[in-house]
Amino acid sequence: MLDGILFEKLGVPAASIVTDVFEATGQAMAQAWGVPDYKFLRMPHPIANLTDEQLDQRAREIVPQVVSLLLEGQDS
Repeated sequence: MLDGILFEKLGVPAASIVTDVFEATGQAMAQAWGVPDYKFLRMPHPIANLTDEQLDQRAREIVPQVVSLLLEGQDS
């Protein structure tokens, strides 16, 4: 989250991704860094115990959202 927020503040498009159990933490971080409307993506938790193949599948599933966020930006 913080990396994405800092990149965006520098004008570099970013797509932050958190697992769903950290959604409130992501919102709190955005608020704390002065960007309460910061858009970020969520994916199902947990990911630590997934196989490489399962992680690849999760990545493939979220790619369209990442592309959309990068192309639309934070201001849309």
